[in-house]
Amino acid sequence: MTTPDTRFDVPAHVATREVDGELVLLDLESGVYFGLDPVGARIFSLMADGKTLSEVHETLLSEFEVTSDVLERDIMDLVGELERCKLVEGAT
Repeated sequence: MTTPDTRFDVPAHVATREVDGELVLLDLESGVYFGLDPVGARIFSLMADGKTLSEVHETLLSEFEVTSDVLERDIMDLVGELERCKLVEGAT
């Protein structure tokens, strides 16, 4: 279960590259391709750096003009999609 204290790892089978100002994630096993806009890329970067979801939330609140509720929903939506596509996994 995902909580504010959850940290995520990027599996070894996921490659990342910046293309035309967008972060592209590619699952080398399944061929799933996922593009992230600059905000999504920032969320992913913080997660990949080992930040908890709470730390990601607090960092982004200081960087973007957005309400806490909207940001929390956006983070959770993205995390859910990344997990569903097996592009991140809960750290153990």
